[in-house]
Amino acid sequence: MIKQNLHTHSTYCDGNDTIEEMVETAIAKNFKVLGFSGHGPFENDECAIPMGKLADYIAEVKRVKEKYASKIKIYLGIEEDVLGIKFNHDTFDYIIGSVHKVYDGNIYQTIDYRKDVTNKIIIDGYNGNFLEFAKSYFNEMEKLIDDSEIDIIGHFDLIQKYNENQDMIAFDNAEYLKLCYEILDKIIAANKIIEVNTGAIARGYRSKPYPHELLLRYIAKNNGMICLNSDCHNRNYLDCYYDESIQLIKNCGFDSMMILDDDGFKKTAI
Repeated sequence: MIKQNLHTHSTYCDGNDTIEEMVETAIAKNFKVLGFSGHGPFENDECAIPMGKLADYIAEVKRVKEKYASKIKIYLGIEEDVLGIKFNHDTFDYIIGSVHKVYDGNIYQTIDYRKDVTNKIIIDGYNGNFLEFAKSYFNEMEKLIDDSEIDIIGHFDLIQKYNENQDMIAFDNAEYLKLCYEILDKIIAANKIIEVNTGAIARGYRSKPYPHELLLRYIAKNNGMICLNSDCHNRNYLDCYYDESIQLIKNCGFDSMMILDDDGFKKTAI
């Protein structure tokens, strides 16, 4: 299996490490493909690349791509928030589309900041109803599906980030699964890649990646495309839970994942 990560953050946004430090670690960890996906500029979002630094980010990725060409394939990507600036492939090799905020009827609220904040959003904005919270989240995600420039749907069930003990909702809740399956059908029909994301494991919030195993089995059954990413903000966790995730992916019925090369995404045997 070609070792790849396409969801990588650096000091240009909310990552801990420089782009070159991340590349050096990727080489040491035997990655063959590394893509940078800084958070696209987003008004009043301290996690995003400042608009004035976007050109520097692009130039730095291109610099390391050339410098380390004999050791690793480097690709220039961006993580586009559904509410942020829109990007295209004229500039970027690939685009990850993600939802980080939901509209609670009054304002957009960040869903993955802290568990107590997420709980308050559900209680105050959705009268404690997780399913209504989920509907709001997937309504935002549906906007990504209609964007032809987006290649990958990021952290599909991010709303489950703080639900490891299932105190918000059971993972196998029939109504919740129905919502997930409906949006997954649309993602698969639109030929978008769904990432298996280990980022919450690295941060200590989950013991398994997104999407949940039940959803992974559904994606496999319906011939959806996936790739494995670590959503890395700290180079020490660049391949966090990779071996375990590959085994999980196989157990869920997949025999291939999508790997990026110079001609685009290719289905590659696991």
